[in-house]
Amino acid sequence: MPDPTVGTTPPRVMTIAGTDSGGGAGIAADLRAFAACGVHGCLAVCAVTVQNTVGVTGVHTIGVDTIAGQIGTVASDIGLQAAKTGMLANAEIIAAVAAACDDNGIGVGRATPLVVDPVAASMHGDPLLATEALDAYRYTLFPRATVVTPNLDEIRLLVGHDVRDRDGQYAAATALHALGPRAVLVKGGHLPDGAGGADGCLDLLHDGETFVELPGPRFDTGNTHGGGDSLAAAIASGLARGLSLTDAVRFGKRYIVESVRHSYPLGAGHGPVSPLWAVRPWWDEPAP
Repeated sequence: MPDPTVGTTPPRVMTIAGTDSGGGAGIAADLRAFAACGVHGCLAVCAVTVQNTVGVTGVHTIGVDTIAGQIGTVASDIGLQAAKTGMLANAEIIAAVAAACDDNGIGVGRATPLVVDPVAASMHGDPLLATEALDAYRYTLFPRATVVTPNLDEIRLLVGHDVRDRDGQYAAATALHALGPRAVLVKGGHLPDGAGGADGCLDLLHDGETFVELPGPRFDTGNTHGGGDSLAAAIASGLARGLSLTDAVRFGKRYIVESVRHSYPLGAGHGPVSPLWAVRPWWDEPAP
């Protein structure tokens, strides 16, 4: 019986973000997640980092005309069913990305949904976002977002909430939603042990009216590099595949739980979450 996926163009999703030379986070993680989630990945590079599993030692930003050009030239030819942002580095880049999204039908009220992951620092604590860019996120990009996906450190920077428990997640979700996105996903991976309930890791989705709790297991591993990028990329993939926002977030949650479960050590620092659980090991099968 013919394989119906052969020669069929999958949904297309763009990551607008920075690189990670170690391959664990940023655009590398996004493209790995896109492939694992069954979509074609496109990219607009906003910054190039010098980093490995131990830390970030350099950041080189890309010119805003080149960033906007990457978005526009792909959207006009290939077409996009979703987009997500990652490391944007500074206020000028955020403004340019917002304008390019407007020009190419990306964001709330337009044809293409936008997932905004407001990356502010690496998991090692190295800054990846200029301080003045926080207002650009709050007042320029968030109102264009279908969903924003901050971690607890980013929430502290954006709205001043030091989230330590489930009640804190609800308060932070309300404060973040007031900045204008269609929905907010408050991730609970950085909550203290026990604060996420019996299942260990609680994420909270809020659309201004309803709250949806998304429980999940907590794994005893330090190999979670690229987890936030991967989750946002998987959510964008779900949206591109036509899922509702809530179902797309559930889709992303399932992907990241298994990616953390299958994470692996790498180098001398934090290893990456792994998409390889979703890849059929064809190389162990006899050649046709």
